[in-house]
Amino acid sequence: MRTLLRRTISYPAVFSFFARSSFLFERPQLTSALSPRRFTMRRTSVTADQYAPYRKHPQLFGDTFQDQWVHPDLKEITQTLPKLSPKLKLETDEVYSFDCFTPDFLDLFREELEHFYKISEEKNIDVRRPNSMNNYGVVVNEIGMRNLLTDFQQRYLWPLANVLFPLESQGGFDDHHAFIVRYNADEDLGLDMHIDDSDVTFNVCLGEPGYTGSGLTFCGNFGTSNHRIKTYKYPHQMGRAVFHLGHRRHGADDIETGTRINLIIWNHSWSYRSSEAYRQRRHNYVDEAQAPSLECLSYTHDRDFTHFRALPKQALEMDHLHPWCPPPGKEYPGYKHSIMSPDEL
Repeated sequence: MRTLLRRTISYPAVFSFFARSSFLFERPQLTSALSPRRFTMRRTSVTADQYAPYRKHPQLFGDTFQDQWVHPDLKEITQTLPKLSPKLKLETDEVYSFDCFTPDFLDLFREELEHFYKISEEKNIDVRRPNSMNNYGVVVNEIGMRNLLTDFQQRYLWPLANVLFPLESQGGFDDHHAFIVRYNADEDLGLDMHIDDSDVTFNVCLGEPGYTGSGLTFCGNFGTSNHRIKTYKYPHQMGRAVFHLGHRRHGADDIETGTRINLIIWNHSWSYRSSEAYRQRRHNYVDEAQAPSLECLSYTHDRDFTHFRALPKQALEMDHLHPWCPPPGKEYPGYKHSIMSPDEL
């Protein structure tokens, strides 16, 4: 299987430390601001064209997300807005969860994914990975599911985000980056602490049944004094989604047994990204109040990682590391810089 990796984002220098805090390679192209129901459907990619003759479930490649796939709880949640339904659970500050998809949809989607993995190997179809740290994921927008997930985003995710996160979803969602991550004891175990190149992130567990471990640990928001302080550990459940701001630091805990597959949608609002609030959030970084929680350390991003922990095997296998956090001058009292690059060891 040929794998195409995304190139590194190029941001203005004043924002360079923020860019290095995300695993995304090349931010998805955003359209001009549109109202939620006027999202423009996209052309298919080369990968989607190559895979089209082999699709197992054609209904997953249409323009409409079928109502029968949506869990009754999510239907109730969106129908009662702006009032918040008791079906919507506040896990911790600014992190919500809800039952999202029906068991039939989970089976359908997993079957299509397994079929795609098989066909892409047999037919040598190009597969674009979602980021440089996930070697077994798939950008599902590029296999032909963009329009289907756009419909789901506009009908369900944006109305909910507009109530929960009105600043970050202002003006509607104009685009998304939708992808699959897969964790297995013999493949990728988990994902280092990071923030998303997303304004609002949707993350739903598709299974597989029977896995253990592999929770989602949350820390603070980017640029705040508690950016690297643990706040909550979310236990994934099949069919249940977690909904949070993209600039919240989080990481996937290592899986112990079985396989976990998640569908993640990074939602983007051009109105928000054009706002002063967005520019200020990216530029302002306050002093850290205290030493980081061990669970919130990132071997990819943190300058003081090895002051607290040894570099894991996956870090030693990386070509290079570019630690930036905390930015110079924003260190907590008693901060000690540590060796971070394998070249320095």
